[in-house]
Amino acid sequence: MTARTLFVTGTDTGIGKTRVAVALLHGLRAAGYSAVGYKPVASGCESTSDGLRNDDALALWGASTSGWDYDAINPIALTDPIAPHIAAADAGVTIDTDLLDAGHARLAAASDWVVVEGAGGWHVPLTDSTDFADWASSHDWPTLLVVGMRLGCVNHAVLSARAIAARTPLVGWVANTLPPVQPRLEDNVSCLERMIAEPLCARVACDAPLDLALNPEPWLARISGRE
Repeated sequence: MTARTLFVTGTDTGIGKTRVAVALLHGLRAAGYSAVGYKPVASGCESTSDGLRNDDALALWGASTSGWDYDAINPIALTDPIAPHIAAADAGVTIDTDLLDAGHARLAAASDWVVVEGAGGWHVPLTDSTDFADWASSHDWPTLLVVGMRLGCVNHAVLSARAIAARTPLVGWVANTLPPVQPRLEDNVSCLERMIAEPLCARVACDAPLDLALNPEPWLARISGRE
């Protein structure tokens, strides 16, 4: 049986997608599933004796069911910490979605779940002619939106949620609290609950432990209901 896939995107870069994806992997594995994270494209990688390595991809790798090498988790690694399509062009690398698909297929063939983490937000480009939204929606992957709770998040979150839901199933959203804690945090969360049709699936505190495990049941129930 081929794995089910959840695509994790966010309202911006640096808003907690990796923390949420890692927590979800911990939760899935604690629930008895084999689960693997996939960071198909990562910019901002460091050169090591083993090759280019990205902190987000390493975190996903560490939270995944064992048995995979790093390149399976992150097939396209780029040095410069800039938009992936620009970093790829600078490095002379072509981001080929067929390659990304093949990498996902390998993980899916041997897992119950694949948690795919995008880069930046929903419409971050992969090439001059395609972006993460095109790629994820071409597979009709259920998608989770991570909202970084900070000033400006309401507009970013509502626009992102509407854009995702127009292309592929939006499972719900996560309120990830960023430091320093946003003034009127509870009012902003309540506002987003009113304005986003899909449910708030989890809240993550800014001091949450790095080994946080999120209960996968809200996602499982909604995904099963869409199948």
